[in-house]
Amino acid sequence: MTTTQFLLGLGVGAVTGVLAALCGVGGGLIMVPAFVFFFALDQKSAVATSLAVIIAVSLVATTKYASGSMVKWQVVLPVMIGAVATTWVAADWLKLLSNDFLTRAFAILMIVVGIRMLFVR
Repeated sequence: MTTTQFLLGLGVGAVTGVLAALCGVGGGLIMVPAFVFFFALDQKSAVATSLAVIIAVSLVATTKYASGSMVKWQVVLPVMIGAVATTWVAADWLKLLSNDFLTRAFAILMIVVGIRMLFVR
C-alpha cells in the first residue's frame, strides 16, 4: 500500500466513523464506493472489505451508545438473528453474482434510499 493510499484510507475511515456515529451508516454507503474508486477493488472485494472494517466501527459506536442507554436492546435481538441468518446465505450469493450486476444494484439502492430520505419523513 502506498502512502497516498494509506492517507486516503485514513480519510475514508474518518468519514465512515462520522457517518456511522451520527447516522448509523457508513459501511456500504461510504466505504464500498471509496474502495472501488480509490483502491481499485472489485465490487465483491469492496463489499467484503467494508464488512470487515464495520465490525470494529460497530463495536465502538455500540459501546458508546449503550453507555448512554440509547440502544434499544429489545429490538437488537430479533433484528440481529434475522440479519445474521440471511447474511450467511447472502454472502454465498455475492460469489455467484457478477461485479457489474452488484455495482448497478448498489447504485440503484443508493439512489432509491437517497430519494426516499429526501422526500419522505
